[in-house]
Amino acid sequence: MTPDLLFLFAPSGQGGGGMTIFFVQMLAIVAIFYFLIIRPKVQQEKRHKERLSQIKKGDEVLTVGGIIGKVVHMKEEQLTVESGGSRLVIHRDRIADILSDKTEAK
Repeated sequence: MTPDLLFLFAPSGQGGGGMTIFFVQMLAIVAIFYFLIIRPKVQQEKRHKERLSQIKKGDEVLTVGGIIGKVVHMKEEQLTVESGGSRLVIHRDRIADILSDKTEAK
């Protein structure tokens, strides 16, 4: 090994806590990402799934594709949505929002 690379492997006489500080910083970064990004997203998805389970006939919904329609028939995971005189069968997970909840709240 060359002498200039020995300082990477030899313990330093002073400080010696370089790796400890590095791990504490990495732990802090992971905690920040968890509390600012991951946890709120998981909570938002949980609320969205809860709202999707409460869809009933007659609700006006917005699909992920941008189609607005009224629910006319429901199966376990499939919804029949009427929009513009035509009926579409849509999977429950493809519903982006329930619009009738917002109009009732106003």
